[in-house]
Amino acid sequence: MINIPIWTPPDHWLKISTIDAHTGGEPLRLIASGFPHLPGSTILEKRQYARQHYDHLRRALMWEPRGHADMYGAILTDPVTPDGDCGVLFLHNEGFSTMCGHGIIALVKVGAQIGLFPLTGAETIIRIDTPAGRVTATAHQREGVVERVSFLNVPSFLLRRDQMINVPGLGAVYYDLAFGGAFYAYVDIDQPALQAVVIDDRHQSPCIEVGMRIKRAVMAAEPFAHPDGDADLNFLYGTILVQRDPAPGIHSRNVCIFAEGEVDRSPTGTGVSGRLAIHYAKGELGLNQTITIESIIRSAFSGRVAAETQVGGLPAIIPEVSGTAYITGQHTFLFDPDDRLGQGFLLR
Repeated sequence: MINIPIWTPPDHWLKISTIDAHTGGEPLRLIASGFPHLPGSTILEKRQYARQHYDHLRRALMWEPRGHADMYGAILTDPVTPDGDCGVLFLHNEGFSTMCGHGIIALVKVGAQIGLFPLTGAETIIRIDTPAGRVTATAHQREGVVERVSFLNVPSFLLRRDQMINVPGLGAVYYDLAFGGAFYAYVDIDQPALQAVVIDDRHQSPCIEVGMRIKRAVMAAEPFAHPDGDADLNFLYGTILVQRDPAPGIHSRNVCIFAEGEVDRSPTGTGVSGRLAIHYAKGELGLNQTITIESIIRSAFSGRVAAETQVGGLPAIIPEVSGTAYITGQHTFLFDPDDRLGQGFLLR
Protein backbone atom coordinates (compact mmCIF):
# COMPACT_ATOMS: atom_id res chain seq x y z
CA MET A 1 0.00 0.00 0.00
CA ILE A 2 1.00 3.65 -0.37
CA ASN A 3 1.43 5.61 2.83
CA ILE A 4 -0.62 8.81 2.54
CA PRO A 5 1.11 11.92 3.95
CA ILE A 6 -0.37 13.50 7.06
CA TRP A 7 -2.39 16.52 5.97
CA THR A 8 -3.29 19.54 8.06
CA PRO A 9 -6.56 21.24 7.03
CA PRO A 10 -6.80 25.03 6.88
CA ASP A 11 -7.20 26.72 10.25
CA HIS A 12 -10.50 28.38 9.27
CA TRP A 13 -12.25 25.03 8.63
CA LEU A 14 -14.52 23.80 11.42
CA LYS A 15 -13.41 20.46 12.88
CA ILE A 16 -15.75 18.20 14.89
CA SER A 17 -14.49 14.93 16.36
CA THR A 18 -16.74 11.97 17.17
CA ILE A 19 -16.64 8.46 18.55
CA ASP A 20 -19.07 6.16 16.77
CA ALA A 21 -20.77 3.10 18.25
CA HIS A 22 -23.83 0.95 17.73
CA THR A 23 -26.40 -0.58 20.06
CA GLY A 24 -28.12 -3.61 18.59
CA GLY A 25 -27.13 -2.35 15.14
CA GLU A 26 -28.48 1.19 15.64
CA PRO A 27 -25.73 3.81 15.23
CA LEU A 28 -24.75 6.50 17.70
CA ARG A 29 -22.36 9.26 16.71
CA LEU A 30 -21.15 10.74 20.02
CA ILE A 31 -19.73 14.22 19.47
CA ALA A 32 -16.42 14.39 21.33
CA SER A 33 -15.19 17.92 20.54
CA GLY A 34 -15.66 20.88 18.27
CA PHE A 35 -19.40 21.49 18.77
CA PRO A 36 -20.18 25.01 20.08
CA HIS A 37 -21.16 25.55 23.71
CA LEU A 38 -24.87 25.22 24.47
CA PRO A 39 -26.10 27.66 27.14
CA GLY A 40 -29.12 26.98 29.32
CA SER A 41 -29.99 26.10 32.91
CA THR A 42 -32.05 23.05 31.86
CA ILE A 43 -31.55 20.42 29.20
CA LEU A 44 -34.72 21.58 27.47
CA GLU A 45 -33.24 25.10 27.27
CA LYS A 46 -30.04 23.67 25.79
CA ARG A 47 -32.13 21.67 23.32
CA GLN A 48 -34.03 24.77 22.28
CA TYR A 49 -30.80 26.74 21.82
CA ALA A 50 -29.32 23.95 19.68
CA ARG A 51 -32.47 23.86 17.53
CA GLN A 52 -32.41 27.62 17.01
CA HIS A 53 -28.67 28.16 16.43
CA TYR A 54 -27.00 24.90 15.39
CA ASP A 55 -29.50 22.93 13.38
CA HIS A 56 -27.15 23.31 10.38
CA LEU A 57 -24.51 21.32 12.28
CA ARG A 58 -27.05 18.61 13.08
CA ARG A 59 -27.83 18.30 9.39
CA ALA A 60 -24.16 18.29 8.43
CA LEU A 61 -23.32 15.51 10.92
CA MET A 62 -26.43 13.35 10.51
CA TRP A 63 -27.17 13.74 6.79
CA GLU A 64 -25.09 12.75 3.79
CA PRO A 65 -22.23 12.92 2.89
CA ARG A 66 -21.05 12.38 6.51
CA GLY A 67 -24.06 10.38 7.64
CA HIS A 68 -27.23 8.92 6.15
CA ALA A 69 -31.01 8.98 6.53
CA ASP A 70 -30.89 6.67 9.57
CA MET A 71 -27.93 8.19 11.42
CA TYR A 72 -28.32 9.07 15.09
CA GLY A 73 -26.15 11.27 17.31
CA ALA A 74 -25.59 12.62 20.80
CA ILE A 75 -24.02 15.70 22.37
CA LEU A 76 -22.87 15.48 25.98
CA THR A 77 -23.32 18.60 28.09
CA ASP A 78 -22.60 19.60 31.65
CA PRO A 79 -25.22 18.20 34.07
CA VAL A 80 -28.03 20.52 35.13
CA THR A 81 -28.70 18.75 38.44
CA PRO A 82 -26.46 18.72 41.53
CA ASP A 83 -25.91 14.94 41.43
CA GLY A 84 -25.85 14.49 37.65
CA ASP A 85 -22.82 13.10 35.84
CA CYS A 86 -23.68 14.64 32.46
CA GLY A 87 -26.47 15.95 30.32
CA VAL A 88 -27.25 14.78 26.80
CA LEU A 89 -29.00 15.93 23.66
CA PHE A 90 -29.95 13.42 20.98
CA LEU A 91 -30.11 14.29 17.28
CA HIS A 92 -31.36 12.53 14.15
CA ASN A 93 -32.53 13.19 10.60
CA GLU A 94 -35.46 15.40 11.65
CA GLY A 95 -34.22 17.29 14.69
CA PHE A 96 -33.40 16.91 18.39
CA SER A 97 -35.29 14.21 20.31
CA THR A 98 -36.23 14.11 24.00
CA MET A 99 -34.82 10.73 25.02
CA CYS A 100 -33.13 7.72 23.39
CA GLY A 101 -32.59 4.34 25.02
CA HIS A 102 -30.11 2.90 22.53
CA GLY A 103 -28.24 6.21 22.76
CA ILE A 104 -28.01 5.94 26.57
CA ILE A 105 -26.59 2.43 26.26
CA ALA A 106 -24.02 3.49 23.63
CA LEU A 107 -22.90 6.71 25.31
CA VAL A 108 -22.41 4.91 28.64
CA LYS A 109 -20.39 2.19 26.88
CA VAL A 110 -18.22 4.78 25.13
CA GLY A 111 -17.89 7.04 28.17
CA ALA A 112 -16.91 4.17 30.46
CA GLN A 113 -14.43 2.64 28.01
CA ILE A 114 -12.59 5.93 27.34
CA GLY A 115 -12.48 6.93 31.01
CA LEU A 116 -15.06 9.72 30.95
CA PHE A 117 -17.09 7.73 33.47
CA PRO A 118 -14.53 5.95 35.73
CA LEU A 119 -15.50 2.35 36.44
CA THR A 120 -15.86 1.79 40.18
CA GLY A 121 -16.53 -1.95 40.28
CA ALA A 122 -18.66 -4.58 38.65
CA GLU A 123 -21.47 -2.02 38.41
CA THR A 124 -20.95 1.72 37.91
CA ILE A 125 -23.92 4.07 38.14
CA ILE A 126 -24.10 7.09 35.80
CA ARG A 127 -26.79 9.74 36.29
CA ILE A 128 -27.80 11.42 33.04
CA ASP A 129 -29.94 14.53 32.57
CA THR A 130 -32.06 14.22 29.39
CA PRO A 131 -34.74 16.51 27.94
CA ALA A 132 -37.33 14.00 29.17
CA GLY A 133 -35.90 13.86 32.70
CA ARG A 134 -33.38 11.92 34.79
CA VAL A 135 -32.13 8.58 33.49
CA THR A 136 -29.98 6.42 35.76
CA ALA A 137 -27.74 3.99 33.88
CA THR A 138 -25.51 1.19 35.11
CA ALA A 139 -22.38 0.00 33.32
CA HIS A 140 -21.92 -3.72 33.98
CA GLN A 141 -18.24 -4.55 33.47
CA ARG A 142 -15.87 -7.47 33.79
CA GLU A 143 -12.09 -7.10 33.64
CA GLY A 144 -12.40 -3.51 32.44
CA VAL A 145 -14.80 -4.24 29.58
CA VAL A 146 -18.39 -2.96 29.71
CA GLU A 147 -20.37 -6.00 28.66
CA ARG A 148 -23.85 -4.59 29.18
CA VAL A 149 -25.61 -1.35 30.08
CA SER A 150 -28.95 -1.11 31.84
CA PHE A 151 -30.89 2.04 32.62
CA LEU A 152 -33.85 3.11 34.70
CA ASN A 153 -35.82 5.29 32.36
CA VAL A 154 -38.07 8.26 33.00
CA PRO A 155 -41.61 7.40 34.18
CA SER A 156 -43.46 5.70 31.34
CA PHE A 157 -47.20 5.32 30.93
CA LEU A 158 -50.11 4.31 28.73
CA LEU A 159 -51.97 7.48 27.77
CA ARG A 160 -54.67 6.15 25.43
CA ARG A 161 -55.71 2.53 25.14
CA ASP A 162 -57.32 0.65 22.24
CA GLN A 163 -57.71 3.62 19.93
CA MET A 164 -58.95 3.36 16.34
CA ILE A 165 -58.05 5.63 13.46
CA ASN A 166 -58.77 5.53 9.72
CA VAL A 167 -55.43 5.63 7.92
CA PRO A 168 -55.38 6.56 4.21
CA GLY A 169 -54.49 3.51 2.14
CA LEU A 170 -54.86 1.14 5.09
CA GLY A 171 -58.30 1.59 6.62
CA ALA A 172 -59.13 1.14 10.30
CA VAL A 173 -56.00 0.74 12.46
CA TYR A 174 -56.09 0.03 16.19
CA TYR A 175 -53.30 1.37 18.40
CA ASP A 176 -52.22 2.35 21.90
CA LEU A 177 -50.58 5.71 22.63
CA ALA A 178 -47.85 5.49 25.26
CA PHE A 179 -44.85 7.44 26.55
CA GLY A 180 -41.42 5.96 27.27
CA GLY A 181 -39.34 9.12 27.01
CA ALA A 182 -41.21 10.09 23.85
CA PHE A 183 -44.72 9.36 22.61
CA TYR A 184 -45.30 6.48 20.19
CA ALA A 185 -48.31 4.91 18.53
CA TYR A 186 -48.02 1.16 19.26
CA VAL A 187 -49.65 -1.00 16.60
CA ASP A 188 -50.05 -4.78 16.70
CA ILE A 189 -49.70 -6.03 13.11
CA ASP A 190 -52.16 -8.87 13.80
CA GLN A 191 -55.17 -6.89 12.53
CA PRO A 192 -56.90 -6.83 9.14
CA ALA A 193 -55.43 -3.53 7.92
CA LEU A 194 -51.87 -4.76 8.48
CA GLN A 195 -51.97 -8.37 7.31
CA ALA A 196 -49.35 -7.62 4.63
CA VAL A 197 -46.81 -6.18 7.09
CA VAL A 198 -43.71 -8.30 7.78
CA ILE A 199 -41.16 -7.23 10.40
CA ASP A 200 -37.78 -8.36 9.13
CA ASP A 201 -34.75 -6.89 7.37
CA ARG A 202 -36.12 -7.69 3.91
CA HIS A 203 -39.28 -5.62 4.34
CA GLN A 204 -38.04 -2.38 5.89
CA SER A 205 -39.39 -0.18 3.07
CA PRO A 206 -43.03 -1.31 3.50
CA CYS A 207 -42.60 -0.89 7.27
CA ILE A 208 -41.47 2.71 6.72
CA GLU A 209 -44.45 3.42 4.47
CA VAL A 210 -46.99 1.92 6.88
CA GLY A 211 -45.37 3.44 9.95
CA MET A 212 -45.30 6.94 8.50
CA ARG A 213 -48.90 6.71 7.28
CA ILE A 214 -50.01 5.79 10.79
CA LYS A 215 -47.83 8.47 12.38
CA ARG A 216 -49.25 11.21 10.16
CA ALA A 217 -52.84 10.05 10.76
CA VAL A 218 -52.41 10.00 14.55
CA MET A 219 -50.71 13.41 14.48
CA ALA A 220 -53.62 14.83 12.51
CA ALA A 221 -56.18 13.40 14.95
CA GLU A 222 -57.09 14.70 18.40
CA PRO A 223 -54.08 16.38 20.12
CA PHE A 224 -52.55 14.92 23.25
CA ALA A 225 -50.38 16.25 26.06
CA HIS A 226 -47.90 14.96 28.60
CA PRO A 227 -49.70 15.01 31.99
CA ASP A 228 -46.80 16.94 33.57
CA GLY A 229 -47.70 19.86 31.31
CA ASP A 230 -44.34 20.12 29.50
CA ALA A 231 -45.25 21.28 25.99
CA ASP A 232 -41.82 20.27 24.62
CA LEU A 233 -42.84 16.62 25.05
CA ASN A 234 -46.21 16.93 23.26
CA PHE A 235 -45.36 15.38 19.91
CA LEU A 236 -45.58 11.96 18.33
CA TYR A 237 -42.06 10.65 17.77
CA GLY A 238 -42.98 7.56 15.79
CA THR A 239 -44.92 4.37 15.19
CA ILE A 240 -43.92 1.03 16.70
CA LEU A 241 -45.16 -2.01 14.79
CA VAL A 242 -45.38 -5.13 16.98
CA GLN A 243 -45.33 -8.82 16.10
CA ARG A 244 -46.35 -11.05 18.97
CA ASP A 245 -45.02 -14.51 18.00
CA PRO A 246 -41.38 -14.44 16.84
CA ALA A 247 -39.20 -17.20 18.39
CA PRO A 248 -38.87 -19.32 21.57
CA GLY A 249 -37.60 -17.26 24.49
CA ILE A 250 -38.52 -13.99 22.77
CA HIS A 251 -41.59 -12.11 23.96
CA SER A 252 -42.13 -10.25 20.69
CA ARG A 253 -40.49 -8.37 17.85
CA ASN A 254 -41.03 -4.74 16.97
CA VAL A 255 -39.76 -2.05 14.62
CA CYS A 256 -39.79 1.65 15.37
CA ILE A 257 -40.37 4.07 12.48
CA PHE A 258 -39.55 7.50 13.88
CA ALA A 259 -38.62 11.09 12.99
CA GLU A 260 -38.82 11.49 9.20
CA GLY A 261 -39.00 7.79 8.31
CA GLU A 262 -35.95 6.57 10.23
CA VAL A 263 -35.84 2.84 10.98
CA ASP A 264 -34.42 1.83 14.35
CA ARG A 265 -32.18 -1.22 13.98
CA SER A 266 -32.39 -1.83 17.73
CA PRO A 267 -35.60 -2.71 19.60
CA THR A 268 -35.73 0.98 20.70
CA GLY A 269 -35.09 1.67 24.39
CA THR A 270 -37.78 4.31 24.79
CA GLY A 271 -40.12 2.17 22.70
CA VAL A 272 -39.54 -0.86 24.91
CA SER A 273 -40.18 1.37 27.94
CA GLY A 274 -43.56 2.36 26.54
CA ARG A 275 -44.35 -1.25 25.74
CA LEU A 276 -43.58 -2.28 29.32
CA ALA A 277 -46.02 0.40 30.50
CA ILE A 278 -48.71 -0.89 28.11
CA HIS A 279 -48.30 -4.55 29.08
CA TYR A 280 -48.27 -3.68 32.79
CA ALA A 281 -51.39 -1.51 32.51
CA LYS A 282 -53.21 -4.31 30.66
CA GLY A 283 -52.22 -6.96 33.21
CA GLU A 284 -50.02 -8.80 30.70
CA LEU A 285 -46.79 -8.26 32.67
CA GLY A 286 -45.96 -8.44 36.35
CA LEU A 287 -43.67 -6.31 38.50
CA ASN A 288 -40.00 -7.33 38.01
CA GLN A 289 -40.92 -9.82 35.29
CA THR A 290 -38.25 -9.65 32.56
CA ILE A 291 -39.10 -9.97 28.88
CA THR A 292 -36.89 -9.95 25.79
CA ILE A 293 -37.90 -7.97 22.71
CA GLU A 294 -36.29 -8.33 19.28
CA SER A 295 -35.71 -5.70 16.62
CA ILE A 296 -36.16 -5.81 12.85
CA ILE A 297 -32.64 -7.30 12.57
CA ARG A 298 -33.20 -9.62 15.58
CA SER A 299 -30.97 -7.77 18.01
CA ALA A 300 -32.51 -7.80 21.48
CA PHE A 301 -33.17 -5.69 24.59
CA SER A 302 -34.44 -7.04 27.88
CA GLY A 303 -36.87 -5.03 29.94
CA ARG A 304 -38.74 -5.14 33.22
CA VAL A 305 -41.08 -2.99 35.29
CA ALA A 306 -38.85 -1.91 38.18
CA ALA A 307 -41.45 0.09 40.11
CA GLU A 308 -44.85 1.75 40.01
CA THR A 309 -45.20 5.52 40.08
CA GLN A 310 -47.49 8.30 38.87
CA VAL A 311 -47.19 11.12 36.35
CA GLY A 312 -49.61 13.99 36.78
CA GLY A 313 -51.99 11.68 38.63
CA LEU A 314 -51.80 9.05 35.87
CA PRO A 315 -50.59 5.51 36.73
CA ALA A 316 -47.06 4.99 35.43
CA ILE A 317 -44.04 2.74 35.81
CA ILE A 318 -40.28 3.02 36.11
CA PRO A 319 -38.95 0.74 33.34
CA GLU A 320 -35.49 -0.82 33.23
CA VAL A 321 -34.03 -1.63 29.81
CA SER A 322 -30.79 -3.49 29.15
CA GLY A 323 -28.64 -3.96 26.04
CA THR A 324 -25.13 -4.08 24.61
CA ALA A 325 -23.16 -1.55 22.56
CA TYR A 326 -19.89 -1.64 20.63
CA ILE A 327 -17.48 1.10 19.55
CA THR A 328 -17.00 1.19 15.77
CA GLY A 329 -14.69 4.11 15.06
CA GLN A 330 -13.29 7.58 15.66
CA HIS A 331 -13.71 10.46 13.21
CA THR A 332 -12.62 14.02 12.71
CA PHE A 333 -15.11 15.66 10.38
CA LEU A 334 -13.99 18.70 8.42
CA PHE A 335 -16.23 21.49 7.18
CA ASP A 336 -14.97 23.27 4.09
CA PRO A 337 -16.96 26.54 3.96
CA ASP A 338 -16.98 26.37 0.14
CA ASP A 339 -18.58 22.90 0.07
CA ARG A 340 -22.30 23.42 -0.51
CA LEU A 341 -23.14 19.69 -0.47
CA GLY A 342 -21.15 19.29 2.72
CA GLN A 343 -23.89 21.23 4.51
CA GLY A 344 -25.97 18.06 4.30
CA PHE A 345 -28.54 16.40 2.07
CA LEU A 346 -30.65 13.24 2.14
CA LEU A 347 -31.15 10.76 -0.67
CA ARG A 348 -32.91 7.66 0.64
